[in-house]
Amino acid sequence: MSFEALRVGELARRTGLTIRTLHHYDEIGLLPPSLHSDAGNRLYTAADVARLQQVMSLRQLGFSLDEIRDCLDRPGFSPLEVIRVHVARLREQIKLQRKLCERLEALAEHFRTVEEVSADEFLHTIEVMTMIEKLSQQVQKYYTPEQLAQLEARAKAKEVPQEVIDQAPQQWEDLFAAVTAEMEAGTDPADPKVQELAKRWLALVTLFTGGDSGIFKSLRNMYENEDNVMGTDTKALRLKMEYILKAATAAGIKHPGQ
Repeated sequence: MSFEALRVGELARRTGLTIRTLHHYDEIGLLPPSLHSDAGNRLYTAADVARLQQVMSLRQLGFSLDEIRDCLDRPGFSPLEVIRVHVARLREQIKLQRKLCERLEALAEHFRTVEEVSADEFLHTIEVMTMIEKLSQQVQKYYTPEQLAQLEARAKAKEVPQEVIDQAPQQWEDLFAAVTAEMEAGTDPADPKVQELAKRWLALVTLFTGGDSGIFKSLRNMYENEDNVMGTDTKALRLKMEYILKAATAAGIKHPGQ
């Protein structure tokens, strides 16, 4: 089916974007029109429209315009991957929104059955809302579409058994406590006890990253640059990570970030 190239005004009308936005996308090299009329007017082809859709998906995934341009211009980039990641992210957001909906419905039920809702109930609901918003922003900020797709594929393939996933939070809690104890005792990172803790730490990280160096670096960047991730005080965690990586280096233990 043939597609007649659109002038910028028509493209703006049919997409709901402004002409100014489309001009800006052209100026920064994000969406230059493939054609121009004899009079010099911008003409957007079907391929341009497809690229615009990818731009909009990546924007909704939280990427900056510069990041989107670099991503789309990368050799071997897959447009289908963008759509797949976007769909996966929307499903994740729907799931989180359903949880929030359930929380708000429970709050409404309190209003119907009691005269006064406690401040603690409101605080818990606000906490859930804030956690959803912050986690979504953090994930979008540090992981590329390809990395998110890879993590989604690993989850669907159930590469890590569910019982292992269920045990991970307690394993992390026990490991954090053990590392903290050694740090407070002033144990040298080269000590065999700490090196064994490093092996356990990196093994748990590998469960999540699948041994992928890019995902490892994205994960590490998130924890190094954010003060709180999923309720975890990363300021304290960063000291533990530094300690563990020193132990890993002393033991000659390789990790995905190397």
